[in-house]
Amino acid sequence: MRIEQLGDGSPEIAVVAAIHGDEPCGVHAVEQLLAESPAVERPVKFIVANEVALERDVRYTDTDLNRAFPGDSTAEAHEERLASDLAREIRDCTTLALHSTQSHADPFALVDTVDAVARSICPHLPVSVLVETEAESDGRLIEYPHTVEVECGLQGSEQAAENAVELTRAFLEATGALTGKEPVAGDDRDEVAVYHLGRPIPKREADEYDVFVENFRRVDAGEPFAAADGDELVAEEAFYPVLMSPYGYENVFGYRGERIGVLDA
Repeated sequence: MRIEQLGDGSPEIAVVAAIHGDEPCGVHAVEQLLAESPAVERPVKFIVANEVALERDVRYTDTDLNRAFPGDSTAEAHEERLASDLAREIRDCTTLALHSTQSHADPFALVDTVDAVARSICPHLPVSVLVETEAESDGRLIEYPHTVEVECGLQGSEQAAENAVELTRAFLEATGALTGKEPVAGDDRDEVAVYHLGRPIPKREADEYDVFVENFRRVDAGEPFAAADGDELVAEEAFYPVLMSPYGYENVFGYRGERIGVLDA
């Protein structure tokens, strides 16, 4: 785990990249911000988490780090030990965790619950969607207080790397870290749509998978939304797809979501 800092004193703000080693966009953002070395009003800690997985270009080495929190410093699994170390590093920090996805090209944010921190930060990020995960997070960093996760774009893409830089700058502005920078509403939008993450959509073992719908666009009851080896899955009731993709997850297509409101800027 690599740790760098801008500013003097004990950081109250953290940016975490490479929780998954095959998602390099966050590392690009960390490297660029460190190279620019902007003046800061509040010290910021930058963390490149899973350096071993990053070097091997794999999601993880022993177990998924983003399902391993709070971790165990005495565990045999690399990510279990790393989770314990990372949890200690972000304790008492307002934290941004940078990810990428195979499901959606546009950046969006995720939080455990829509609390005061989410309300103060997310409207100032260049996102139009916020997902509340609640109990579905299960061992993820997002469960820690004052933590916002962002999916920066499609995994491995240049656009995701560029988005990660923009998202990180906006986060630092929203938390009052950058000298002389006032937070503004993301891309001049007036509101951020909020979705609640519901039940996972399992996928059976098959050779080929398809998804017919777009994330965050309503699927009506009776509408086919995915297929496994050509056998279509049809919605029994209306829902909003969240993190839906053919091959992003091993055992699920994604999640059923519910639109629950908006956050005003």
